[in-house]
Amino acid sequence: QVQLVESGGGLVQAGGSLRLSCRASGRTFSAYVMGWFRQAPGKERVFVAAITLNGRNTYYADSVKGRFTISRDNAKNTVYLQMNSLKPEDTAVYYCAAHRTPYDIRGYDDARNFGSWGQGTQVTVSS
Repeated sequence: QVQLVESGGGLVQAGGSLRLSCRASGRTFSAYVMGWFRQAPGKERVFVAAITLNGRNTYYADSVKGRFTISRDNAKNTVYLQMNSLKPEDTAVYYCAAHRTPYDIRGYDDARNFGSWGQGTQVTVSS
């Protein structure tokens, strides 16, 4: 089981930026597709972004495409989410997650395919 700890959330004005970090420990970090999901109050947890093992391929929800960037540093066991041009509708608890199967990219946008989750970090964007 991999343990994940997020950091970097906070309160920011619309148009501002934040960078989330997620540090992993336990299993071989570089063997797993990593994802970011978010959950707004009263809503389901939804896909935000995902990144392949070597970071060469990235995937985004339409709502964040062009504004958010996911990256990873396997030497540091860390995945990042750079969030620019933030909007009030980006307000949510953000979770990083590791795919439940090593070397598997299938279902990268479905939370059910991720087996390890961080505790979440709150991002609040004021208008």
